[in-house]
Amino acid sequence: MSEVLEPLENTGESRKERVDRELGELLQGLRVAATGVQVLFAFLLTLPFSSGFGKIDTTGNWLFYLAVVSAAVASICTIAPATQHRILFRSGLKELLLRRANRLGVAGGLALAVSMTCSTALVLDALTSPGPAALVGAGVALLCAWLWFVQPLLSLRLVKNQD
Repeated sequence: MSEVLEPLENTGESRKERVDRELGELLQGLRVAATGVQVLFAFLLTLPFSSGFGKIDTTGNWLFYLAVVSAAVASICTIAPATQHRILFRSGLKELLLRRANRLGVAGGLALAVSMTCSTALVLDALTSPGPAALVGAGVALLCAWLWFVQPLLSLRLVKNQD
């Protein structure tokens, strides 16, 4: 099913109003993402203290390390814009913050995709065997890549080609 791309309407916003709106929308989206990232991170931080954790093999250990570190990076990236917003409040640097927060959101999404992929593969490796774990982990990675990165980048390309 192909998506129809229509030009955005002129909202009549001033540049300042547009930046304020875009920053507010971005920070709200990151707040929602940060909650999910923090739940995943908290879950991962409790795993080593569970009774069955000692049974995971070397592959499981590496999946766990990658999942924890990437969840930490995702958490840092999704929280950073709100913290920076507080520090830069009334500094006149909203456009800088908007661009920076956007880049941090993308980096956080990438780190979250890695953490979700590794976490899923780790759990399935513990429950089944390496084959299904790798297959489902690859599926999670591909789905994240498609929905979070490839599809929006293709949409941007389509819009740019229409101009």
